[in-house]
Amino acid sequence: MTRFAQAVAESTRSVPVPRRPDTGRTRVTWRQRLGRDRVLVLVALPGIASLVLFHYLPLLGNVIAFKDYVPYIGILESEWVGLANFAVIVNGDPLFLNALGNTVIITLLQVLVVFPAPIALALLLNSLMSERIKRVVQSVLYLPHFLSWVIVVAIFQYMLGDAGLLNNFMRDYDLGTVSIIGNPEAFKALVTGQVLWKDAGWATILFLAALARIDNTLYEASAVDGAGRARQLWHVTLPGLRSLIILLLILRLGDSLSVGFEQIVLQRETYGADAAEVLDTYVYYNGILAGEWGSSAAVGMVKGLVGLLLVLGANKLAHRFGERGIYQS
Repeated sequence: MTRFAQAVAESTRSVPVPRRPDTGRTRVTWRQRLGRDRVLVLVALPGIASLVLFHYLPLLGNVIAFKDYVPYIGILESEWVGLANFAVIVNGDPLFLNALGNTVIITLLQVLVVFPAPIALALLLNSLMSERIKRVVQSVLYLPHFLSWVIVVAIFQYMLGDAGLLNNFMRDYDLGTVSIIGNPEAFKALVTGQVLWKDAGWATILFLAALARIDNTLYEASAVDGAGRARQLWHVTLPGLRSLIILLLILRLGDSLSVGFEQIVLQRETYGADAAEVLDTYVYYNGILAGEWGSSAAVGMVKGLVGLLLVLGANKLAHRFGERGIYQS
């Protein structure tokens, strides 16, 4: 070995490269990682700032649930009242119980009707042989998602109102009329139908993507074994969608007590508070308009805690059934 080669070997041994004991890869510090991914970090900064500014910092305002909050003197100067604001929940305030009951019923309807609808639509679209027809149907189904709730409510009133297209058609053929718009008994079904029409098509995107990831050889093998379309659906397709279904269901449970503030507040005056009051509108009308800031903040806090507990419990249950859920415990 020449002197030059010996010098190179000595210099290499004198500066050892740190390696991970398990993988043998060069260890990268967080500063090196930050410098390497600086472009991605800069792109993500506006989203992170928005999340912190409009979602996490406002959580500090939940302290007014424990105070007799008066906007004119501020949070710090308002009197501390402890758990007194939670009396509307503990003592069963009739307005709160009415809003809670309506929220639970609408949530159950949406879970039972709206949640499975995108799965069925995705399966139907996936079964279409013509790609052109599939694209046209997808475009038609996606379009309502981009309409605001103001437009959606106006469309339903124009279609189903007393002077709407449906009742005019029924009058022309002496079929009588149906009372939907303005009928408190029909409100919950109407709200569910509006959500179904507006968002079911858009939600199919996730399930269509999941269907595209299912290996076609599984269908071929099941066909060789004599499985028909129904058995392929049950033993191949649905197991391929199971993880996504559980994930979305867990997320839906976390948001279960929020059933669409804008959609319902636009129709509350038409149907009345007894039928159309939910927890979100209760907080708005009882807190912002009536000035009961503390009790409304208490209701909002309890609603958030219930959603958190539902997510944690559903995720734990998913782990027991061998699914990943939304995070690994």
